[in-house]
Amino acid sequence: MHQVKIFDTTLRDGEQSPGCSMNLREKIEVAKCLEKMKVDVIEAGFAISSPGDFESVNTIAKTIKDCTVASLARASEKDIDTAWDAVRDATDPRIHLFIATSPLHMEYKLKMTPDQVLERTAAMVKYARNYCSNIEFSAEDATRSDIDFLTKVVDVAIRNGASVINLPDTVGYTTPSEMRAIIEHMINNVENADKVEFSVHCHNDLGMAVANSLAGVLGGAKQIECTINGLGERAGNTSLEEVVMAMRTRPDIFEVSTEIDTTKIYRASKTVYNIIGQNPPINKPIVGKNAFAHESGIHQHGVLANKKTYEILTPEAVGITANNIVLGKHSGKHAFQAHINEMGYTLTEEELLKCFDEFKALCDKKKNINDADIEAIVIHNTSADEEVRPDEYALDWFAVHTSNFTTATSTVSLIKNGKKYEDVCLGDGPIDAAFNAIDKIVKPVKHTFDLYTINSISEGKDTLGDVTVKLLADNRSYVGRGLSTDIFEASILAYIKAMNKMMRAYSSDQAGEKETANDN
Repeated sequence: MHQVKIFDTTLRDGEQSPGCSMNLREKIEVAKCLEKMKVDVIEAGFAISSPGDFESVNTIAKTIKDCTVASLARASEKDIDTAWDAVRDATDPRIHLFIATSPLHMEYKLKMTPDQVLERTAAMVKYARNYCSNIEFSAEDATRSDIDFLTKVVDVAIRNGASVINLPDTVGYTTPSEMRAIIEHMINNVENADKVEFSVHCHNDLGMAVANSLAGVLGGAKQIECTINGLGERAGNTSLEEVVMAMRTRPDIFEVSTEIDTTKIYRASKTVYNIIGQNPPINKPIVGKNAFAHESGIHQHGVLANKKTYEILTPEAVGITANNIVLGKHSGKHAFQAHINEMGYTLTEEELLKCFDEFKALCDKKKNINDADIEAIVIHNTSADEEVRPDEYALDWFAVHTSNFTTATSTVSLIKNGKKYEDVCLGDGPIDAAFNAIDKIVKPVKHTFDLYTINSISEGKDTLGDVTVKLLADNRSYVGRGLSTDIFEASILAYIKAMNKMMRAYSSDQAGEKETANDN
């Protein structure tokens, strides 16, 4: 049984999907989750694409100690130089360069002949090898490439120093049998194929990304490129949690192993969903709400008799704990800390005190506290960018008046730098009125609402309300989440957090423009 490496590209390919952008602190939070899960390679970004991407790749390279850190680069010297500058401080840096090899891409995107692509491949792989030995080469749109030409490209890349050869299904076009055949063809027909690791990178446009990746493994691939929750452009990428658990559940078929700590999967999934302001579809494999639910009477009877009748893996295997009511208003801090440690969370003393205070406050409002409530409190108080800085707005108090025969009114008081700001507004409803009052105080940049959702954390009318607000401004999204048994309060908290992020980014952009102007 040999090992298959897991190459996670959530922070590069995943983050490119519309509405899923992350700031630096959020990317570091995700990277740390990936490190704890023991992924082999973290593709931290596309360093040359923007100064912000370079900074995030460079910071992650300096922060992460137990994973290879890679940066994507086009087959050009400038891209490769920038990628190396970004990852050079990593414990194990990797340059991941690519060039398209399909007739369609070569003619219309690259405007290059096949011979020119071969020459560029040879030159740029050799150039990158001057920086480090860990060089991954990707033949973009490999599955729509002529197999004989693709074979030549792979041969040239290996001859010039590539250590990993990735054959991406860039547009989700191929089928499992084709994917397996491509890998097998390369292994059997390229000289020195045994000296490199073959990799697959599959998109999910036809819903076959996981199946195609697994077929690649059956063909001899030793690396799978994937993302948390299958995040990615268009229909997404291969889902890390699905492909890893498939190999773990069926060792009789795949005869491979990974280094992944599967008990960290659920937390990583929740972290990413929380950052991008989304929730998993209820039927999402592995991490969805219904992934381990059984409503059919026949299924329930079987599970009660023997879980293996309808469960091929356990929720505990991916880090999902049972919703047992174990804590209440009389529970102490040590019991609270012990329980969240059992749930897989390790908090600083400051984070623990903050979460415990919020837990005790919830005990006065809610009769029964379960793991879902506790997890929500922990996530909302430990996620990146959740803490409000003194120079940003925080909620002081609010009041709403609404009925079905009068116009809704809301008064909101905010605090910034120790000073209170208060305003009152009308609205189409109490939430709209409250948001209008906040707008009058903050005077934000022009923006639109991309998302406003309310989700219940657990059962019962006294459940915590989890509100997500996503704002769009200048083609960038800003997510805020609020948690409270009062959905008005949760909504206001979420809007303020999203607003603070948006205004923070705007101030940073203004400072950058001013610095550029001074330099000129």
